[in-house]
Amino acid sequence: MINLSTFRKSFAWLRFVCLMLIATLLLSGCVDYEVGIRFDNSNSGELVQHIKLGERLTSFSGEPVYEWLNSIERRARQEEGKVRRPSKEEVIVTIPFTNGEELQTKFNQFFHPTVNQKAVTNESDSQLPKVESNLLLNQNNFLLLVRNHLIYDLDLRSLALISSDGNVLANAGSILDLDFSLKTPWGARTIQRTENAPLPEKNNNQLVWHLNPGELNHIEAVFWLPSPLGIGTLLIVLFVGVGYYLRYKFMPDPRIQFATKTAVSEG
Repeated sequence: MINLSTFRKSFAWLRFVCLMLIATLLLSGCVDYEVGIRFDNSNSGELVQHIKLGERLTSFSGEPVYEWLNSIERRARQEEGKVRRPSKEEVIVTIPFTNGEELQTKFNQFFHPTVNQKAVTNESDSQLPKVESNLLLNQNNFLLLVRNHLIYDLDLRSLALISSDGNVLANAGSILDLDFSLKTPWGARTIQRTENAPLPEKNNNQLVWHLNPGELNHIEAVFWLPSPLGIGTLLIVLFVGVGYYLRYKFMPDPRIQFATKTAVSEG
C-alpha cells in the first residue's frame, strides 16, 4: 500500500531536482543574492540584502519564487527594516542596528525566523533544501576604539544536488551568485582558518566574499571602529581641563581678591 504523504514528498523533491537540472542547462546566473553589513561606527550600521531573480527563472518557476521574495519582505518589516521593490523580480532590504549585539540578534533572526509561517508555506516548499547560517560578533572596548571579531558560518551543502550514487547532478554555482560583504570606516583584515575558505576581494574599505554553493563557507574578519562614547568622554575631559586652566591662568583667584579688599578696608 502506497503512503500518500510519502509519495507527495518524494514527488515534490523530484520536481525540485528536475527544476534545477533544467535550469542548469537553460539558465545562467538565475539568482543574484547579496548580503552586506555596513558599519559607520560601533553604534551605527545597516544590514543590507539585495536579491534579483533572472527573467528566465521567474518565467520558468512562476509564483513560488515571488512568494519567496514576499516572505523576505515580511521578515524585514518584522525586524523594523525598510524594503524597496525596484521590480517584481527584485527586492532590497535595509535593516538598521545600533550596536554589535543588536546586529547579531537581527541577522540571525532574519535568516532563522521563529514565527509560525505555516500559513504562507506549503508542503512542497518544505522539501526545499535548508540553509543554515550563524553570525557571531565579539567586541572589545579600548576607550577610543572598539575591536570587532566577526565570524560567519553559512552551510550551503544542501544546495548541491546529489544523485543516488553520491555524484553531483548539477552545479549550483552556475545558478546562484552569492556574495557577502563587510564595509567599515577603516577596512577589515580577514582571517583564513582553512585552505578552502573563500578569499575576499577588497574594494577600498569593503571586503566582498563570493560564497561557494554546495560547501560550508566560513568567514572571519577583524576590524576596528571608533567609539562615540569613548571619544565623547575624552572631549568632556579635555573641555573641563581647558576651562580649569583658563580659569586659574588668566582670571584672578577670588580668595586673593577678597583678602586684598579686607586688608584695604581695615587699613
